[in-house]
Amino acid sequence: CNAIALAATRSPSLGTTQTRARRARTHLCVKSHRACGEVRMEAAAGKAGDTKLRVLVVGGGGREHALARAIARSPMLDALWVAPGNVGMRDVAQLLPHVDAESVDSIVSAAVEVNADLVVIGPEVALVRGAADALRERGIAVFGPSAAAAELEGSKTFTKDFMQRHNIPTAWYGKFDGRGGGRKAADAAQAAKTFVRARGGTPIVIKADGLAAGKGVIIAKSLAEADAAIDAMMLENAFGEAGMRIVVEECLVGEEASFFALVQGERAVALGSAQDHKAVGEGDTGPNTGGMGAYSPAPVVTERVHRELMERVVLPTARGMAKEGRAFSGVLFVGAMITAAGVKVLEYNVRFGDPECQVLLTRLRSDLLPTLLAVATGAVDLGAPELRDDVAAMVVVLASRGYPGDYSAAKRSVIRGIDAANAMPGVFVYHAGTAAGDSKDGNEATVIATGGRVLGVTAEGPSIADARHRSYAAIDHAIEWPEGFCRRDIGWRALAHQHDAEVHPRTSH
Repeated sequence: CNAIALAATRSPSLGTTQTRARRARTHLCVKSHRACGEVRMEAAAGKAGDTKLRVLVVGGGGREHALARAIARSPMLDALWVAPGNVGMRDVAQLLPHVDAESVDSIVSAAVEVNADLVVIGPEVALVRGAADALRERGIAVFGPSAAAAELEGSKTFTKDFMQRHNIPTAWYGKFDGRGGGRKAADAAQAAKTFVRARGGTPIVIKADGLAAGKGVIIAKSLAEADAAIDAMMLENAFGEAGMRIVVEECLVGEEASFFALVQGERAVALGSAQDHKAVGEGDTGPNTGGMGAYSPAPVVTERVHRELMERVVLPTARGMAKEGRAFSGVLFVGAMITAAGVKVLEYNVRFGDPECQVLLTRLRSDLLPTLLAVATGAVDLGAPELRDDVAAMVVVLASRGYPGDYSAAKRSVIRGIDAANAMPGVFVYHAGTAAGDSKDGNEATVIATGGRVLGVTAEGPSIADARHRSYAAIDHAIEWPEGFCRRDIGWRALAHQHDAEVHPRTSH
């Protein structure tokens, strides 16, 4: 079995019969390893320099645009597809618009259709539903965790209990299960309200247990808000089945940061840090969104904080998941609060963040594809990606007016000036909710808006302040989209750190 190099045996000259034989042999290899409780997919590391890979990226947002753009630069690439993709990716990949990025069957069919050597899964829903497992069953290398490992994002209850079992620092919490509805839900909701009061009231955090597109977390500042949040989730079906079980936890005080690491079993290497802006309004006001902007690096993640995140969070998480038979493979995204008492975990995500991925990959110096392949195939050397330390990056999200609520009035509205923005020094516009076609007023348009978060106007510079200036300059002087809006204060925390450093310079971290 070990002689079969899953991804490295594919070459542009490999014929159909040989390809099928490889698939069959690899499938037998996977089955035989499953029989002894182990799945092994190994790349021929010694041949990596000669490897040409056929890669499928799953997803259609800004994160996937950033992944596709980075992968497209690799000399290891033979061909690249994105499923379903969006209009902005046409220059770097072939699109598969018929693919449903949340359907396991659709993803597997697409991978087989294009004879993919490696599949990179962007969205969390597919991972939680078991897309990585299904692909591995077919003998296809995949960057992304199994369904069992994806529970770290798929269930807040599982995650909190896991952290408690493995002594990973986090907020205190209570869990309440109203699944099944009726009297059980009403009793669970009442128990949650009682818990809030017993813990000293507000502020307190109410979280839907399941996936809620980044919107299932409510910071209640009064008892009335806490009660309303609990009722909305457990009694009013605000988040469907995802909210029928909830976590109520301590509202931590500190500064939030996102930390990314590549994990393969018990091994992990750090990737980088970022900070995002979840709330829709300036000053972090209004409801949560999927993310209105981000920047990297995060100044709050000093060398000391970086070490603490790796030693107290990432490595214990990797070891704990392996110990519990849920070995993790992919990118682990730690949402952390940096408190006076040290780092505490707010949440895990089991994929690249969106829009954090856009700024991380803007700073990337090394070739991303060999790293993704190494993690996907369990290579001995994971090969930590190299980020440019002398470059900062920022993305400002342009969203449809009304988002995260009803934005139907902005759908199919015309967006102009994207090419002009891309021509500005250090600027690149990532597409998310866009398409090509006629506008709603009947005028021919190159790009129209189709979603809530539509564009990620990204810029790099020698500092976060410089990157910020370039992002907003592109929005203000190049892009024309009256139906869109953005937050005007992305990066305010970083600028505060910069000001503090200038006023109170430090000699070390």
